[in-house]
Amino acid sequence: MLQLPQEMGLIAIAARQTQGKGRGGNAWLSPLGCAMFTLHVRVPVCSPLGQRIPFLQHLAALAVVEAVRGLPGYEDIDLRVKWPNDIYYSDLMKLGGVLVTSTLMGLTFHALIGCGFNVSNSNPTICINDLIDQHNKEKGAALAPLSTTQLIARSVTVLEQLIASFQEQGPEGVVSLYYKRWVHSGTQVRLGSETGPQVAVVGLDDNGFLQVESQEQGVVSVQPDGNSFDMLKNLIVTKQR
Repeated sequence: MLQLPQEMGLIAIAARQTQGKGRGGNAWLSPLGCAMFTLHVRVPVCSPLGQRIPFLQHLAALAVVEAVRGLPGYEDIDLRVKWPNDIYYSDLMKLGGVLVTSTLMGLTFHALIGCGFNVSNSNPTICINDLIDQHNKEKGAALAPLSTTQLIARSVTVLEQLIASFQEQGPEGVVSLYYKRWVHSGTQVRLGSETGPQVAVVGLDDNGFLQVESQEQGVVSVQPDGNSFDMLKNLIVTKQR
């Protein structure tokens, strides 16, 4: 893999997985109808993204959302990103996620972006084609269902575009679109536990960490590694390993 020419990419695509993994050792169920791939990406350390490598997982999740909502007619399909690496139906239900691992070799990050999201499998939660069907019924539309191959191809293409924008403009090149698609604007949450301090979600800092604000501490950043956003309880909690 690491001997490939610089201009050549590498992607592995699975129809099913038996040992899918998420953050913190969580298992990921992978029935037929789920789009699953691992993409190898090189990021120079001295580049804008190389200096802020945690942003890569945000770009990957955003790419999946834009792969759907960027299609003509599909703009109102309520697919969103949840910090740090989940893909959600509105703020109600998870239907995908991203896991990025990276190795520094010389002056280059070699990142493996693992991504899985439900396209046509209604179980175990909900899928993109369910959202399209719901939209058609509510709006009297006739949008066609989407395929896993189509959305994998579009996700990779959009991710390339987002990375290029980041490398040219830094975070400013992508955060406006990210905020447009995320679920957290104005959210009030508690840190650590249900009795922890209450804070307001502000946005992302320059490193891709979540910024929250409290009366006691002002604006502070929360790292994605080791922390997760519990939507049901409005908590930012430490992941159990």
